[in-house]
Amino acid sequence: MATTDDVKKLAALARISIPDGELATFTAEFDAILAYVGQLEALGPPPAPAAEKPELRNVLRADGAPHAPGAYTEKLAEQFPAREGDALLVKQIITYE
Repeated sequence: MATTDDVKKLAALARISIPDGELATFTAEFDAILAYVGQLEALGPPPAPAAEKPELRNVLRADGAPHAPGAYTEKLAEQFPAREGDALLVKQIITYE
């Protein structure tokens, strides 16, 4: 059985805040989730496959040139917001703060 302290620790790990008034509700829900997972564990792993393995096959397309090199380069380059020579510039979305 989970305690309110367990729920507080789990909330801290998930970086969410739970108001004190809702701790009892979350504790009950947490116990229900653990009970359900316990039922899944009782099922056990699936039976081992037969000793004979299926034949492997390659599902990739055949090598070749599907279109001429550079055929779509300009069409793709037009979609970028800025261009500096051959470099395509995009808005920075990752910061290192």
